[in-house]
Amino acid sequence: MRVGPSVSSFVPDSDLTRLLHAWRNGDGRALTAAIEQVYAELRRIAAQRIGRQGQSATLSPTELVHEAVLGLLPVPLDFANRTHFLATLSLAMRAILVDHARARATDKRGGNRVRMSLSRLDSADAADAAFDLLSLEQALTQLESFDPRCGQVMHLTYFGGMDQEEIATLLNVSVPTVKRDLRFARSWLLKAIGEEI
Repeated sequence: MRVGPSVSSFVPDSDLTRLLHAWRNGDGRALTAAIEQVYAELRRIAAQRIGRQGQSATLSPTELVHEAVLGLLPVPLDFANRTHFLATLSLAMRAILVDHARARATDKRGGNRVRMSLSRLDSADAADAAFDLLSLEQALTQLESFDPRCGQVMHLTYFGGMDQEEIATLLNVSVPTVKRDLRFARSWLLKAIGEEI
C-alpha cells in the first residue's frame, strides 16, 4: 500500500523525461531540476526503506536520497521515464542500506543486527515477523538469479514502493503477470528467509 498521494500525479512524466534526457546529453542543471521535481517522492521511498529498520537506522531519508543521487553523477544514464528513474534510485537506496548494514554487522561482529519488517508480504504467518536485512538481501539476490523478473517485481514493490500498474509499464508486461510474479516472489522469499532463521 502506498503512503500518501503519489507525487507522480503532480509531475508530468514528459517534463521529467525531457529533463533526464537533457542531463544525459550533457546539461548538468537538468539533473538538479529533475531531482527537485521528484524529491518528495524520493524522500518517501527512502523513509519507507529506513522505517523498516526501526531504531537501528543510521541514515536519515535525506541522507539516503543524497547518497543515491550522488551515485548517479559519474555516468549519466539513459532513463526511459519517471518510473525507470525512480526504480533506479530505489535500487541504489537498497544497495546503500545493505552496505551500511554489512558495515555495522562487521563492526559489531553480529551484535545489534539491523532488523526490518516484511509487512508488505501480506502473509498471516509473516505479517509481524522481522527479518535481518542482510538475510533479505541474500534471499532477494538468490530470487533474482533464479527468476530475474520476479526479483524485479518484488524489489519494485517492496523497495520501490511502486504499484502494480507502474511495474507493469516499466517491465512491459501485463498487470496480471505482475500479480502472479509478486505472489510467487512473496512465497519464495518467505520460504527462503524462513529456512535461514
